[in-house]
Amino acid sequence: MTSPVLQTVPLGMRWPTIDPFLFCVHHDDAYPAGNPQLGPEASLAGRDLGMDFAAVDGWNMYHGLVVPGFPAHPHRGFETVTYVRRGLIDHSDSLGATARFGRGDVQWLTAGGGIVHCEMFPLVDRTGPNPLELFQIWLNLPGEDKLADPYFTMLWGEDIPTIVAVDDEGRSTEITVIAGPLAAAVPLAPPPSSWAARREADVAIWHLRFEPGATWELPPAAPGTARVLYVFEGSGLSIADEAVGASTAAVVDASAPVEVRAGAEDQVEVLVLQGRPIGEPVAQQGPFVMNTEAELRQAFNDYRRTGFGGWPWPADDPHHGPDADRFARHADGREERPAPTPVPA
Repeated sequence: MTSPVLQTVPLGMRWPTIDPFLFCVHHDDAYPAGNPQLGPEASLAGRDLGMDFAAVDGWNMYHGLVVPGFPAHPHRGFETVTYVRRGLIDHSDSLGATARFGRGDVQWLTAGGGIVHCEMFPLVDRTGPNPLELFQIWLNLPGEDKLADPYFTMLWGEDIPTIVAVDDEGRSTEITVIAGPLAAAVPLAPPPSSWAARREADVAIWHLRFEPGATWELPPAAPGTARVLYVFEGSGLSIADEAVGASTAAVVDASAPVEVRAGAEDQVEVLVLQGRPIGEPVAQQGPFVMNTEAELRQAFNDYRRTGFGGWPWPADDPHHGPDADRFARHADGREERPAPTPVPA
């Protein structure tokens, strides 16, 4: 019998992806207590500030100089999907929109024709550690939508559907359904110009958490859909009885249902990315992803000329202070916050 596992690849910091995805990275930083400036209450001596990716002491400053994170930088031609499991992100952009999100939230940003944004990681707890864990996924846009108006959607953690499947042995698998319907779970809507907004694109982003030894059947996808399982936590799993080790990406045949079983030693966590390929040429240089080299040159020229709207904030790395709750303020002035969690009677 032919194995549904088509290929396996070890995971590094930047995970391998296939069309329609461009990039996926798992940030997992054990930040210490914060200081009054919302940076780490720790010495920064010896770090390559501005380009700190060495994970000294289990955390990075990335491009931040005071607060960890990614100060103002441009994008064009694709989308970022940022799923934050722990910690907070402060977003600001060239359209005047801003947000604080995290602790289970997802921000889905269509860069489209061009946007400058920053993503800072404020360390708001001054008395204890500030762990941060997030996935950032880059999803391509087809040529006809690469110059769509920039747009972001907040998927608040309280509203993202989850499914709990229990196997015959009573062991459970919890699935967080960020994109792509699964069983009775209907995901929140992505931005309107997203490839994921097209039903025929069959895009799915699912986060699976298996109890030790739990079994779950991964359903089939639409014909032509590409699917990758990323085992990022735990000792590994088996896919139709083929062992897939820890920290491994497995490209699987999505045309038929397949049984997935976690290793018996510990909890196993998996990120699933799937979608029908866009199937267009990709020309990428840094933060711009277009179809041709000429379009790339135009992107750089447009950015130098317009700044994609300019930068309305007083610094390249703004944050929202120690006390702000999660919120989003859109470019049109509309504000939103997550719905309060009901208090049990």
